[in-house]
Amino acid sequence: MPDSRPAPLDPALRDALSRAQAQVNAVLLGKSAQVKLALACLLAGGHLLIEDLPGVGKTTLAHALAATLALSFQRVQFTSDLLPSDIIGVSVYQREAARFEFHPGPLFAQLVLADEINRATPKTQSALLEAMAEQQVTVDGRSHTLPTPFFVVATQNPLDLAGTYPLPDSQLDRFMLRLSLDYPSRDAERELLTSADRRDLIATLKPCMDAAQIEALRAATHGVLASPALIDYLQALLAASRVHPEIRVGLSPRAGLALLQAARAVALLSGRDHVLPEDLQTVFVSAAAHRLTPEGSATRSREALARALLADVPVR
Repeated sequence: MPDSRPAPLDPALRDALSRAQAQVNAVLLGKSAQVKLALACLLAGGHLLIEDLPGVGKTTLAHALAATLALSFQRVQFTSDLLPSDIIGVSVYQREAARFEFHPGPLFAQLVLADEINRATPKTQSALLEAMAEQQVTVDGRSHTLPTPFFVVATQNPLDLAGTYPLPDSQLDRFMLRLSLDYPSRDAERELLTSADRRDLIATLKPCMDAAQIEALRAATHGVLASPALIDYLQALLAASRVHPEIRVGLSPRAGLALLQAARAVALLSGRDHVLPEDLQTVFVSAAAHRLTPEGSATRSREALARALLADVPVR
């Protein structure tokens, strides 16, 4: 019977991944868990939503990832007057050639920072989310493929509701992971206050890998093994979310696929070729909480409900 285990990850590729993780951690101090989840999201082929207060490092994380991974980078500040064409691009008539020529917008970058996504109108939000799902945009009947890899890091402020258009649940579901950075620890904050400015530090970063290596790591992520027992545990979590008395809408099959793929990426980042229950637990709150719809009478947040599911469902 042929060996079904995946081929070992190339040592040079594993070393590059370790150096990339360490370099981003050196910029975003005290946030190794969030950095690991952000890298896992990228390797799993998903997109990341960061919901947090201003000034805690959301933009710094995006810049550090782009510089470390040698990805082309564009930042789009979402505002109420931003139009879909402002991010996708427009077709301009060229009189000399007697034809329309497409001028790509900032969406045509490998890492796109969609800053304060909830300040844009639903029409513009939908244009971005469609591109995330389809990996292409259509303008005047012609499809234009987005770069590879294509990774969106979107941010939103959870407290500022004035002049915002919160993402509906169906659009939140397009983000593989949602996380918060929160305030740094005392030691990390002291180092931030006494060391080099983060912008100056990012300018000195050297790429640790390239797009071809990222694609190789994505392929390796798909090959990470998930045992039947691990799938049983995942299905038990999905089933529990659908019958919980405080949850009106539980986790969909698409959510299950996102959880599994993110867990595979965490296993790869941890140096393993197989998924452990701990990997699934690591990504569960970030991958599941924003996909849960609480009952109107629920007293707990989505995150608290996701943690309760983890506590209630035993490891199979």
